[in-house]
Amino acid sequence: MTPALRGHAAMLLFSVLVAGSFSLGSLAANEISPAALNAVRFAIAGVVIGVAALVTTGLPRRALVAPWRYLLLGGIFAAYFVLMFEGLKTAPPVSAAAVFTLTPVLAAGAGYILLRQVLTTRMALALALGAVGALWVIFRADVQALLGFEVGRGEAVYFVGCAAHAIYTPLVRKLNRGEAPVVFSFFTLLGGLGLLTIWGWSDLWATDWAALPAIVWVTILYVSVAASAMTFVLLQYAALRLPSSKVMAYTYLVPSWVILWELALGGTAPPALVLAGVALTVLALGMLLKD
Repeated sequence: MTPALRGHAAMLLFSVLVAGSFSLGSLAANEISPAALNAVRFAIAGVVIGVAALVTTGLPRRALVAPWRYLLLGGIFAAYFVLMFEGLKTAPPVSAAAVFTLTPVLAAGAGYILLRQVLTTRMALALALGAVGALWVIFRADVQALLGFEVGRGEAVYFVGCAAHAIYTPLVRKLNRGEAPVVFSFFTLLGGLGLLTIWGWSDLWATDWAALPAIVWVTILYVSVAASAMTFVLLQYAALRLPSSKVMAYTYLVPSWVILWELALGGTAPPALVLAGVALTVLALGMLLKD
């Protein structure tokens, strides 16, 4: 398998794991502070990835050159996750996932500014098509809401987080100095954990951890291991092998996976008109992945 194909396989798994965080996150978002949840999540993910690094590549001292890189990247990714859970307090999982599919458009812009990665006409068309599909889902197939641009608060908050996510992807490629993905991920998590601990210190102390509902702990464990530790490595692995726009193209699959997650967790499928927007995002994915 070529490096590019391995990058595609990594992002396919990434999309499945990320989708689960929307469905579970919406169930836990109103039970705990986003800063407190994500501080614990980064700590658990850091332990998992740290152990993985020690038993595989080790943690070479040269990886600590320019540690500001990890604070910058960790801070950006921490901001993304905090804003995601803040948005999920009010935004339905499928709508939030649709907001996530706007990330490739933002990533393409960031990729050009930071890495001078230029879009082809087909890729620009695919991004536009995917954005239309995402907006159709975000506005719940309501033309009047779309024309009036009536965006829910949760969707708006999460969009800011997605902008941070889009900047993160090309920055990984720009700031990586040959470190293995698992090593780079570990130090990025440490940077994010330090900043989250400072930011959410009062929330961490104010949370009654023993009284939290079981769904909160299930969500914390899932997002720590599957949607943090694993996706951190998968994203950085793919970002070193694929252009930023193609890496983020896989976000177009997330709404489809979220629908399946919702059905598996006892939820209901969205209306048929909303599914048309999801279909457009999948079509955009196919166009973006074509060489």
